[in-house]
Amino acid sequence: MASLRDIKTKITSTKKTSQITKAMQMVDAAKLNRAELRAKGFNPYMEKIQEVVASIALGSSSAEHPMLNSREVKRTGYLVITSDRGLAGAFNSSVLRAVYQTIESRHQSKDEYAIIVIGKIGAEFFRKRNMNVISQLTGIGDDISFSSIQDIARKTVEMYGDGTFDELNMFYNHYISAISQEVTQKKLLPLSDLATSSKLMSYEFEPSEEAILDVLLPQYAESLIYGALLDSKASEHASRMTAMKNATDNANDLIHEYTLSYNRARQAAITQEITEIVGGAAALE
Repeated sequence: MASLRDIKTKITSTKKTSQITKAMQMVDAAKLNRAELRAKGFNPYMEKIQEVVASIALGSSSAEHPMLNSREVKRTGYLVITSDRGLAGAFNSSVLRAVYQTIESRHQSKDEYAIIVIGKIGAEFFRKRNMNVISQLTGIGDDISFSSIQDIARKTVEMYGDGTFDELNMFYNHYISAISQEVTQKKLLPLSDLATSSKLMSYEFEPSEEAILDVLLPQYAESLIYGALLDSKASEHASRMTAMKNATDNANDLIHEYTLSYNRARQAAITQEITEIVGGAAALE
């Protein structure tokens, strides 16, 4: 049986751990509120730009653009969104597992795919497995601005245009609620699914539909990436908040068990002392 000093040390260290995880839970709860508001605030812009793009692309038989047309897939691009830090439960492992299994099942060699990864955890994961990472972005922080990811978003869209890959799939964690996040795979390019629930509007174009699409389609694709990042960031904070809550609960359970063990050990020590005193007194009679 552990000594009273050892049990007391365990109780003290576990209480300190519980205080840390509780503080981290509260911090991520505050960050989640901001990230959720930011993600929801971006939705009206996405809905409007999708409506305009769909109205042009689907409402005209003469509008053509390479980003709208499917082509023979010789090389596939994967845009993977993870976090820079751990301690977020299954947030990173679930999305990385989905990407890894997809690549293993679909491709025979590294020449058949390319990976663009956002987040330090994902970058390290693919580097350790010697997978074909052609671009990465780390250290973007919690308050994501479009300017901070514009370069990698633009380069990713341009790589589709110059034939670096023939389709682009995006993997990230979709935020559903504070206790539920879902690994999502979305086909980003080509933009073959522009269906919108709203009625297509009629627009007048100047100088032409093709010129408008040349500007709007890359912006739309980049906006999809930015929207997924905002969604993923909300999922990250929710997952880390849940993980820290579970850690705090587990620490409290351990403190309760250690306290019971400490009380039993102390009672046993007291009983032993009383027995020795009584036995000593009896021996003197």
